[in-house]
Amino acid sequence: MKNFFHLLFFIFLAVFVISCQQKVDLIVHNATVYSLGDITGKVTAFVVDEGRFVAIGGDELINNYDAKKILDLQKLPVYPGFIDSHCHFIKLGLSLQQVDLKGTRSFEEVLNRVQDYSKNKKLKAILGRGWDQNDWKDKSLPNKSKLDSLFPDIPVALRRIDGHALLVNQKALDMAGINKKTKIKGGTIIKNNGTLTGVLVDSPMSLVTSILPKPSLNEKIKALKNAEKIAFENGLTTVSIAGIDKDDIYLIDSLQKTGDLEIRVYAMISNNKDNMEHFLSKGPIRTDKLNVRSFKIYADGALGSRGAALKAPYSDLKSHRGEFITPKDSLERLAYMLSTTPFQMNTHAIGDDANRTILEAYNKALIFSNDPRWRIEHAQVIDTADISLFNRKIIPSVQPTHATSDMYWAEERIGSSRLDGAYAYKKLLDMSGRISLGTDFPVEEVSPLLTFFAAVARQDKNLYPEGGYLSKNKLSRMEALSGMTEWGAYANFEEDQKGSIEVGKVADFIILDRDIILEKESNILKTRIVATLLNGNIVYSNRIN
Repeated sequence: MKNFFHLLFFIFLAVFVISCQQKVDLIVHNATVYSLGDITGKVTAFVVDEGRFVAIGGDELINNYDAKKILDLQKLPVYPGFIDSHCHFIKLGLSLQQVDLKGTRSFEEVLNRVQDYSKNKKLKAILGRGWDQNDWKDKSLPNKSKLDSLFPDIPVALRRIDGHALLVNQKALDMAGINKKTKIKGGTIIKNNGTLTGVLVDSPMSLVTSILPKPSLNEKIKALKNAEKIAFENGLTTVSIAGIDKDDIYLIDSLQKTGDLEIRVYAMISNNKDNMEHFLSKGPIRTDKLNVRSFKIYADGALGSRGAALKAPYSDLKSHRGEFITPKDSLERLAYMLSTTPFQMNTHAIGDDANRTILEAYNKALIFSNDPRWRIEHAQVIDTADISLFNRKIIPSVQPTHATSDMYWAEERIGSSRLDGAYAYKKLLDMSGRISLGTDFPVEEVSPLLTFFAAVARQDKNLYPEGGYLSKNKLSRMEALSGMTEWGAYANFEEDQKGSIEVGKVADFIILDRDIILEKESNILKTRIVATLLNGNIVYSNRIN
């Protein structure tokens, strides 16, 4: 009888304990968790409820909560959701509706793809993106003559891989009103012996794009959903869109509110009169999934199309130094004006002249600002004497795969002496204290794992070069991980919400099939995304239900 009462007591105690356990949505345990943030010590488990982390610790947590779902990860590594600090989200989706010219090895291959794409289609225009003459045997810029013969009656506009040059046919030039006498500041209309080649660099591109058919609302929605699917498959939970118009911002907001778009977005507003007047009057926007509090400014163009503004001429084109898209005096005025607002100034700067100009403008305008977090997007080629102009107020927002894409021709373009301050991520981190990492997709691949590898190994997918390109500027693995998570959140003024696995933050995290912090360097690119979770909900998985 005594044993019977003992048994009843223990049954009662067990029921009591269970009934007292807090009910939660999810427990993840038996994992290798890289929590980041302020948490120290080993973390193997965490608890999620109502979309947020509510407890972080060891596997004992499983005994303290009553969870609807329990994930035993069998030691798999878990990281905060990856943040792409610089990308072109809607352009990725729209590019899937155009001719894909990436990976073409000659201009003839470009022409073949355009012909195949347009065959048996009733098109008002032919749009494409992704050609790169640096990958061709003949590395000179293409000429429109063959396009003219193939497509005399329909406009054709083919963007270079960097988005800063456009190859168009004569029909497009005629519709845009471009002739040999046309002049426009902030770029170049390239000619050969006085004859238009059809290549437009930077500002003149807008003359053509303004007359091309605009994507419909349904095409934009499809583009956004397709881009989101690709992002989730690659472990991205937040994307920072580097230049977007107000209509597209409000479209994203509406789709997020209806649940048709889930990914979190940090929007850098494109710098034009309409956008600027609207948002300076309205002020920043912040919801659970959308943050609008910065302007994207263009100082110059790209190195690959020789639009980057350099202090001295290009090594392979002695008559040319590139050009500022936004005049120097305008950049300084913009900096002073935005310093009096709640908005960040995030400026595209590739060449050493552009970077020096922006750094000087920022430092003058921010003298009385305590925590502005203004960003230089790309910070690609910097005079070594100017690197010291970076500081805790200025965040370098860089794309490590640019270094491993450009390395095959960068020295030819700018010479060996200027390479010492090019793609100098470690030096920039030392000066600024933080560095945010992105891809610039669709210019580069949508792969934060490739970003990570390029940052720590300074090699491309072929593991070239041995020892790494400009290897003294490698980032450590934890620095690279921080650049893709907590520092990316900080650069967006979102460190209170995301970027680490800590109590109170949104439960955005990813599971990988191998530990990129400990894995042999040459095996990092073999890593696969096991699952991507947003608010503790699976938005992509190849094995977890």
